[in-house]
Amino acid sequence: MKRISKWKLGLIIMAMLMLVPAGTGSAAPVLEAVPFPMDSSNQAGWWSPLATYGLGYEYAYMAYNAPGSIAGKHTVAIARRDNDGNWSKLPLMDGTVPAEYIDDLGHNQPSIARDGSGRFHVFASMHSSTWHYFRSDTVGGIPQNHSDELPAGMNVTYPVLATAPNGDLYLLVRVDKDTAGKREAVLFRWNNADSVWTQVKVIASHLNRSVYPDDLVFDANGDLHILFEWAYFAASPLRHQLSYLKYSPATNVFTKADGTTVTTPVSLTTADIVQPLAPGEMYVQSGSDPGGPGVQSAKMTVDGANHPVIAYRYREEGSTDFSIKTATYGTGGWTLQTVYNAAPTTAAIDVTWAGNAARIYYVKSSGTDRAFMAVNTGGIWNETSLAPGIPIERLAVDRSPKGTDILYLVDVTNLKLYYGRND
Repeated sequence: MKRISKWKLGLIIMAMLMLVPAGTGSAAPVLEAVPFPMDSSNQAGWWSPLATYGLGYEYAYMAYNAPGSIAGKHTVAIARRDNDGNWSKLPLMDGTVPAEYIDDLGHNQPSIARDGSGRFHVFASMHSSTWHYFRSDTVGGIPQNHSDELPAGMNVTYPVLATAPNGDLYLLVRVDKDTAGKREAVLFRWNNADSVWTQVKVIASHLNRSVYPDDLVFDANGDLHILFEWAYFAASPLRHQLSYLKYSPATNVFTKADGTTVTTPVSLTTADIVQPLAPGEMYVQSGSDPGGPGVQSAKMTVDGANHPVIAYRYREEGSTDFSIKTATYGTGGWTLQTVYNAAPTTAAIDVTWAGNAARIYYVKSSGTDRAFMAVNTGGIWNETSLAPGIPIERLAVDRSPKGTDILYLVDVTNLKLYYGRND
């Protein structure tokens, strides 16, 4: 029997995984199961667990929770896919042992970025806890614990990361100031040339409110776009008044979308509010969803003119389900549109800019097909199924330097993580 090379076998497997969604007339993305076990705790809405690299070639780095030594615990690793489709696993190490943490859905999940020197940076498993920060000391090396390099005395949650065009990193976290009645958004910078972290500034703070980081995105000018939500202090799964801020590292100036300079930290009276409060929308401190209108999960990209394009989940007044919405900024201010509201969705959303249009990614709560992408064509949002027959519950998307949407799709039911390409 003639032997099939690994390269040819990989092509055959990928072809078999190509799926055609019903009713769209277009092929679904090529999906590939990550060949490493995934823990059931690998699910969040705020995280940035995916990074891509390369122009003439393409690497993908997928940070995820792997099974722990016992039920209820997890380790953390990076699944790396090279340009030839080969996979390798890089565990986060605390000295000579894998770093291990208690499961905590919606909080103890990883975010990753690659700096300009090729080192991985991962923040993992922090819920009002001290720093859990890991970095590879060599290009592409195994990440080791470097938590002692971040400021001491901070309890942090919700780390989101972005790589600047010059190779620096920026990190946004929520820092608890519980004795002061607030939980603030704090921005940090990794100076890639000097290999050191510094605090840029507290960027958002308001008495009796908690800030929830959503996203950081750099544009072609080197400016950083920042997205976050607010909840009643100390916490609530339902948030409000989705807010935007832009930071110029070159000038150290913060502005609103219209270019107005603002002093940080911004408060609810000075922030650039994207989604205003509905007439009946109220701040409620609650460990569970209190009902009523509000925001839950948001992500952002920039268009060809470096303007923010936001995708978010918002429960309208009088509804019991979260709709998928988008916000763009123009001469008249923020324009809000409903992308999808026909069925319940989960706290998973993302957005990319492809050519001259936004791609909105979201997940439905039930059904044979759950993960979808919507694109506005002729004023109508048309959706395409991303993974027919696979019960995807969470996702992340990153547009690679080569101009391909790389997908990070989580199947909690079957404990599988999928890599996808959406050209």
